[in-house]
Amino acid sequence: MASKIVSVNRKAFHDYFIIEKVEAGLVLTGTEIKSIRKGTVQFKDAYIHFVNGEAFIRDMYIAHYTQGNIFNHEETRERKLLLHKHEIVRLQKKVVLKGFTIIPLQLLLVDGRAKLEIALAQGKELHDKRQSEKERDAKREIQKVMKSRLK
Repeated sequence: MASKIVSVNRKAFHDYFIIEKVEAGLVLTGTEIKSIRKGTVQFKDAYIHFVNGEAFIRDMYIAHYTQGNIFNHEETRERKLLLHKHEIVRLQKKVVLKGFTIIPLQLLLVDGRAKLEIALAQGKELHDKRQSEKERDAKREIQKVMKSRLK
């Protein structure tokens, strides 16, 4: 299974605690998949919501395909996610009952098909973000010291 990471939502790991990850397919048009293969995707304010037992991603930006014609896609339209019914029900319950949110983490091309890795997440407070930055900086310093000692 050959997979290629097209786009990553770096801000997600800064703003949220990631509880659980799920891979979902996307319902796309022809020009959207061509634009995704070129790598013109952004998740800046994207989120997943549920309507009538179906999952949709909202505000995911896929740029216009340059060789597209009058049938080119709308850039930030709502796109349906392909998940099993039991996954949708389970995620929807956690969002409603426990106050989690569902965010996109990364977009992959797996054997030519676009897959979206989504995560059940809980928002971080400001002090949590600071703590995460301190831990990351400490790990970076340890790596520097270890690297300099090996030389």
